Amino acid sequence: MVQGALKEDALKGKTILVTGGGTGLGKAMATYFSELGANVIISSRKIEVLEATALEINSKTGNPVVALGCDIRNIDEVGLLLQKSIDRFGKVDVLVNNAAGNFISLTERLSANAFSTIIDIVLKGTANCTLTFGKHWIKTKQAANVLNIVTTYAYTGSGYVVPSAVAKGGVLTMTRSLAVEWGKYGIRHNAIAPGPFPTKGAWDRLLPGDLAAKFDFKNRVPLRKSRRSPRIS
Repeated sequence: MVQGALKEDALKGKTILVTGGGTGLGKAMATYFSELGANVIISSRKIEVLEATALEINSKTGNPVVALGCDIRNIDEVGLLLQKSIDRFGKVDVLVNNAAGNFISLTERLSANAFSTIIDIVLKGTANCTLTFGKHWIKTKQAANVLNIVTTYAYTGSGYVVPSAVAKGGVLTMTRSLAVEWGKYGIRHNAIAPGPFPTKGAWDRLLPGDLAAKFDFKNRVPLRKSRRSPRIS
């Protein structure tokens, strides 16, 4: 049996909202939060996927999981997301800005619209959620937490993913800035860069065809093996 890092019911009574929570890393985080007793809200544009994920997590943990459709690029939809979350659970304690978009491309082949699409989802969408929820927390004097999911190339930059690198770099800077500015309100900001997660959805979009084998990240490791965390029985 794999032992988690936190104790059972460590998040009991907390409400956590995860954007991009229907698949991949967002789904994994939402599942673990629910296992720890949290009320979980998952959000994205694909309500059918969200509802299936919410049902799956709830059947596994027995704790409330709510699916709410939202395009985080639209500030009005984000405002409605906040209101529906409050109507359901009374408050939101943690916002996880996980929703993202990306593709691998030679930068000179990108159209202005393609570049803007990634910026709008990753940077503008994260800002929309952070400001909407943050203003509410400040107004109601509620302590809260924001967790932003960035990437390793937010620090280093990277070719072929320039729009994402620019956007994630902006998210990282916003995290550092608001950690200082909003700390006085009891609102904490953190960012993590988990590295590549080879989920089917992400890899099929990022690396179609035989590109996945060519860009296999294990090939960058001398022993040609992925690093794994030890299992605790």
